[in-house]
Amino acid sequence: MMRDTQLMKGILEGCILGIIAKGETYGYEILAQLDAVGFQDLGEGTLYPVLTRLNKKEYIYCRKAKSPLGPIRKYYTITVPGKAYLEDFKQNYRDITASADQVLFGSTPAPARKGEKRA
Repeated sequence: MMRDTQLMKGILEGCILGIIAKGETYGYEILAQLDAVGFQDLGEGTLYPVLTRLNKKEYIYCRKAKSPLGPIRKYYTITVPGKAYLEDFKQNYRDITASADQVLFGSTPAPARKGEKRA
C-alpha cells in the first residue's frame, strides 16, 4: 500500500512526541516502537529531523550519555510545553479524524469525552 508522505508528516510529530511522553527514550527505540504499530519503513532520515524540530521548539529535551552498549547516545524526554502541545495535538487529531471519517466513510462521530467540545 502506498503511503502519503504529506499525511504521514502531519501525524508523525505527534506520534513521536507521544512515545517520548511515556518515558525517556532514544532514536532506535522510537523507530522500533513506530515500526511495531505499523509505521514501517521509517528511517533515521525521517526521524531525526522531527526530533531536531521538537527540540528547537523546546517540546523535548535531549541529553547525551554513554549507552549500556558503549557508544554515546541521545536520550529524549518531554518538557512541560511539549506535554501541552501533545494534548492540543491529540484533541486536534480527534476532531479532524472525526470529520474526515464522516466525509469518507459516512460514520457518525463518537460522542465527545467529558470536558471535550466538538466543533
